[in-house]
Amino acid sequence: MTQLDVRPRVGDTVNGVAGSGGGEGGEGDVRGKGLGKGSVGLVGSAVIGISTVAPVYCLTSTLGSTAGEVGVQMPAVFLAGFLPMLLVAFAYRELNKAVPDCGTSFTWTVKAFGPRIGWMCGWGLVIATIIVLSNLAGVATSYFWLLAGEITNNPSIAALDDSKLVHIATCLTLIAAATAISYRGMTATKGVQYTLVALQLAVLAIFVAMAFQKASAGSFDTGLDFSWQWMNPFAVESMGAFTAGLSLSIFMYWGWDACLATNEETTGSAKTPGRASLIAMVVLVGSYLATGIAAQMAVGSGTAGLGLGNPETSGNVFAALAGPVMGPMLGILLFVAVLASATASLQTTFIPVARTVLAMSTYEALPASYAKVHPRFKTPGRATVMAGVATGAFYTVMTLVSENVLTDTIFALGLMICFYYSLTAFACAWYFRGELRRSARDLFFKGVFPVLGGLLLAAVFLKTLIDMWNPSYGSGSTVLGVGSVFVIGVGLLALGLVIMLITERRSPAFFRGEILTKSTPALVVED
Repeated sequence: MTQLDVRPRVGDTVNGVAGSGGGEGGEGDVRGKGLGKGSVGLVGSAVIGISTVAPVYCLTSTLGSTAGEVGVQMPAVFLAGFLPMLLVAFAYRELNKAVPDCGTSFTWTVKAFGPRIGWMCGWGLVIATIIVLSNLAGVATSYFWLLAGEITNNPSIAALDDSKLVHIATCLTLIAAATAISYRGMTATKGVQYTLVALQLAVLAIFVAMAFQKASAGSFDTGLDFSWQWMNPFAVESMGAFTAGLSLSIFMYWGWDACLATNEETTGSAKTPGRASLIAMVVLVGSYLATGIAAQMAVGSGTAGLGLGNPETSGNVFAALAGPVMGPMLGILLFVAVLASATASLQTTFIPVARTVLAMSTYEALPASYAKVHPRFKTPGRATVMAGVATGAFYTVMTLVSENVLTDTIFALGLMICFYYSLTAFACAWYFRGELRRSARDLFFKGVFPVLGGLLLAAVFLKTLIDMWNPSYGSGSTVLGVGSVFVIGVGLLALGLVIMLITERRSPAFFRGEILTKSTPALVVED
């Protein structure tokens, strides 16, 4: 398909403001990129954020693991994980008001801390997204064949997923389909997402209602009576258990910043994405708390029977609870919801990685070819295809090499998430440092809240880094006596550093600070 190079240079108009000027509407060195302006509204943006997080997928994969770590304090840990994400969301909102650029974390950290830290922040986002995309594709593939087996009542069809050839072929097909939808633009994306997100939330609501019903009827011996003590994070038995549960909880919220990655395509680009991200966060925390409490009341959090902490079922809770809680017919809906959740997230997760690569290329931090936007669909076509190819190649290689390596790569994801989120939060406080004394609102929303969120995530980053050194973390694999999760996590960050040094030789202007400068904050855009 034809690509059009629409990279504006300094002096072009950005959001109605000359690129060489500055002042109201954005900073002088921020460049427009030719994306489809005004193609997403508030609801569409919030839906994209919710879809990227994939709430049903996150719940089935981490509900049991979290209960296994912290027991009945699982709802409290969900709230604890929500806090740093909410504080970081304030940072994103304030930065987006001043600099509504689809490069988000990359662009903002460059302007706050300079090109090298900003480049590594962008790398953290890109590599985290590639890891998640590959995992989502794998989960969607497994649930596709599991659902096919349930519908046909034929275990041999479900068993097709055990064939590496069939699994990889199906996975690559799903990745290709998701890439194609993302390639065709935000209008195609919204149409698919409204349906899939509505389905997820509706089935989740049915599950919660039926779980509460089973709990009140005492249908399961392991069920528990509700206690407000469940909401007390200080009741967790140990700091190690709390940190492990918190890491899982943080993962469950990751992805809401996709709302901000579409800022140049959103109506009211300065304010709408920030509002959408907060709406998405509220929907997510409400869904997680309702599901966690209902499931815990119905089957408990122990390790016996249907208990959420049972290691035999904790990796896929809904597969174990679908039939007992919802019955054989409605239980199939839960399988459909998990498949819809993973598939929807697979498609929308292309949005932030493609637009980050587009921005990095536009500002000459990556090869210029990735700054090309499709003339009809107004999407970063080449960057989207690159993300799809990278995801397919990554998943195929990891699956063929070792299932343990693939598992440990997923465990290393938390390191990347905390890395670029915390950097963005600190960038907000530093970028607005000259405005913090103007009002109490500026002090808290541009300074205090972002710094607190950044510190919390930085603490989780350091604790996770220490835990990863132990070979027992993750699959238990080791490299020269060091945990393979540590090797993979640190190795991926080190790979980014090497690529950055190579890029610096080819694009010296960006790394000299001549393209995207550390300038004073622009005035807030009033849309």
